[in-house]
Amino acid sequence: MRPVLGIIACNRFSGQEMAQQVQNRYIVKALKYADVAGLIVPALPDLIDAREIAPRLDGILLTGSPSNVAPGRYGDAEPGEGPFDEDRDAMVLALVDAMTARGRPVFGICRGFQELNVAFGGTLRRDVGDAHHAEEKVTLGPMFAHQHAVALTPGGVLAGALGTETLMVNSVHYQGIDRLGEGLSVEARAPDGLPEALSARIGDAPVLAVQWHPEWDADENPHSQAYFRALGRALRGDPLNGQSG
Repeated sequence: MRPVLGIIACNRFSGQEMAQQVQNRYIVKALKYADVAGLIVPALPDLIDAREIAPRLDGILLTGSPSNVAPGRYGDAEPGEGPFDEDRDAMVLALVDAMTARGRPVFGICRGFQELNVAFGGTLRRDVGDAHHAEEKVTLGPMFAHQHAVALTPGGVLAGALGTETLMVNSVHYQGIDRLGEGLSVEARAPDGLPEALSARIGDAPVLAVQWHPEWDADENPHSQAYFRALGRALRGDPLNGQSG
């Protein structure tokens, strides 16, 4: 039996109705390269207790999303710019607590990276600059073609998992880390110093997240594949860098 990965859903409109949605690219690339089974976790905190879900999962993936984390979650009194998905905010924060309490891995991509920073008491900023996103209202191809370099922390968890200390990554985000959350380590930075990846070890639970989108180009990018393979190792209780000891 393969490990079971929970993949968080978003609340988004499908036609005139609200639906639980996850883009296929997150599910397909995670299951393919991590070699795990998967379950979609609805972002319905009023109906689902994260403590009920956690025992059934070997790990959780917090995906990207068009929505932003609500500013009130990290103490910002300004209204900020949406769209927001406050039910996902609540569900994710509860899941992070429940999964780490059980020593289960938590991985994040884009919004998931930002959610993890907030979950550990960090804050977000919106003034990340044009280097971090493409022009407004472009199609998906040109949007994900927008790239910049990142420098991975030498000797860090991500550098070990990917086998490199420099990387070109797609960059499509309007928010980023302002104050780093407690207990988190920066695993990569953009040329302007903005954190682009983070890690932590919460008891027995490994935490790893990136600001970019490895699911977008995983079929062509060995480093993106390596991110998901690290996820698969984590769900099996193995070292993220694939080495023993």
